[in-house]
Amino acid sequence: MTAGDVAPTPQRRRPAAGAFLKLFLRNRLAAAGAILLTAVVLLSVLAPLLPLQDPYAQDTAQKFLRPFSPGHLLGTDHLGRDILSRLIWGTRLSLVVGLVASFGAAFFGSVIGITAGYFGGRTDNWLMRAIDMLMAFPYILLALAIVAALGPGLVNALIAVAVVNIPFFARNIRGVTVTLAHKEFVDAARLAGMTDLRIMVSEILPNVLPVIVIAMSTTVGWMILETAGLSFLGLGSQPPVADLGSMLGEGRNALITDPHASIVPGLMIFVIVMSVNLLGDGIRDALDPRLRSGALTRPMARTIVDRNAVPQPPADPALLNVQELRTEFRVGSRTLKALSGVTLQVRPGECLGLIGESGSGKSVTALSVMGLVASPPGVIAGGAVRYAGTEVLGAPFSELRKLRGDRISYIFQDPLATLHPLYRVGDQIVEAIQAHHAVSKSKARARALELLEAVRIPNASSRIDNFPHELSGGMRQRVGIAMALVNEPDLIIADEPTTALDVTVQAQILSLLDDLRRERGVAILFITHDFGVVAQLCDRIAVMYAGRIVETGPTAAILADPAHPYTRRLIACVPELGEGQRELHAIPGLPPAVDDLPPGCAFAPRCDKAQPACRTGEIPLDAFGSERAVRCLFPESDQAGGAA
Repeated sequence: MTAGDVAPTPQRRRPAAGAFLKLFLRNRLAAAGAILLTAVVLLSVLAPLLPLQDPYAQDTAQKFLRPFSPGHLLGTDHLGRDILSRLIWGTRLSLVVGLVASFGAAFFGSVIGITAGYFGGRTDNWLMRAIDMLMAFPYILLALAIVAALGPGLVNALIAVAVVNIPFFARNIRGVTVTLAHKEFVDAARLAGMTDLRIMVSEILPNVLPVIVIAMSTTVGWMILETAGLSFLGLGSQPPVADLGSMLGEGRNALITDPHASIVPGLMIFVIVMSVNLLGDGIRDALDPRLRSGALTRPMARTIVDRNAVPQPPADPALLNVQELRTEFRVGSRTLKALSGVTLQVRPGECLGLIGESGSGKSVTALSVMGLVASPPGVIAGGAVRYAGTEVLGAPFSELRKLRGDRISYIFQDPLATLHPLYRVGDQIVEAIQAHHAVSKSKARARALELLEAVRIPNASSRIDNFPHELSGGMRQRVGIAMALVNEPDLIIADEPTTALDVTVQAQILSLLDDLRRERGVAILFITHDFGVVAQLCDRIAVMYAGRIVETGPTAAILADPAHPYTRRLIACVPELGEGQRELHAIPGLPPAVDDLPPGCAFAPRCDKAQPACRTGEIPLDAFGSERAVRCLFPESDQAGGAA
């Protein structure tokens, strides 16, 4: 789990068109391009209605009149024809040709790409080799050859531009289709008896359509430019009909004496191509779900810290002290309060289990400790994190970097996603050592091999040179543990490291972690939602809900007699061997939206024991007995009477 661990309750969704427009307008350059292109298109569409002179009327007595001459706003050309009129009508023609060529290339390229990617084998081989033959020629030379074979003319130039751009669409769409052709929904369509043609039209095409739209929006400008280039060479539109390219070609002979005849159509080509490209970039950004969600935004090297005050150090400091930690995700006008004052301690050699539902803030807590919450949009809005008495959040980045991977290590949930796929696991462990210590590669490799053997990887001497994909899930997780231990850290943060593993491998990993902390005195902050794992490994438990600690204390005491209603219901959801007659409970409702937390206890809307007092005011985390604390006005524990 990542910072996305804290997810708000689904809100009423905006209409798709409104959401797309809002995302598109965030790109100011794209919005400017759209405005420019809209103005150009409107002028072209309204050309028959505008009070323009006849674009074909010649008056050689008034040739090459300067711009702003009476009756000729942009002057005249070498035959005395009005440049403004010819510009608007030529723009109309260039836009139509560019759009038609783009649609033609997109249609035929998509048909070839979908067919090749879906069928594969010989079909894919023959079609792609034909595309490779087209791509073997420089595209402008191929366009010239096609026009030379067909003869000069605007239609033939359109065909040439469309043909030379087919490979671009075919290659892109084929790559997307190859990944889709083996998806489960396509297999389900085959099992349902659909024909190949129907599958391609109803299952594949809707999934590649956004790619087609994005490709068209980013290439139509180049097609207009290529068509203008052919017309400039006299192979496109023929006199007296003119597009922007032919106007530019006609004015080049008088570039020195009367530059306006060529500069005006040249500027219009520049405006159209630039505005189309900017518009295409905006459409791509708004349609791409990764860009839309901010997933491709480059995060800062550390989380932004924006807090007003730093809490005083605790009277009884531990190895790790987290005090009133508040982390927010600021997305536009919304503020998602992922953590709302988290306080916890981890002592040397101790294992603290951080447990709760998905979305409770466990992973955000761990990432905040390391300063790894993505910024933007993540912000540390309050509190303090102290390691061995040193304040981490406000420390210089150079000091924070020294702690990461050296004194504080992190075991991620999915090692296949966090191990670099192009480097051998041994090289990655060596890199982790050399990032913090000046040792030779041979010594670092010997240390890596020692650790791989320590985490019980069979035949470690040969496995050290494997790539991550060559290892099983359990062995990859062992490599992740070895990397966490490589610099003998004092604290390990383990973010659900056994969730994706089968029960046997999970037991081995837990046993390994338990042995390592007992033998080496390593402190562990273990994040999980599995009470079985907590019972096996952890000394103490901290239960989280809606970004807050709601109960904490020794593992045995909480599992035997939970005090907070949320903890009690979480435990009631866990089946027990030999307890087949016990009714399993489910917690009604959903966690609250972290951008609109209810007043009082956040669990009150889901709690059947809630009282009016639970829905007003701040609920403190009060001591409950000698070793426990609970954030509840009416604990359910049998000790409630005496402990309160």
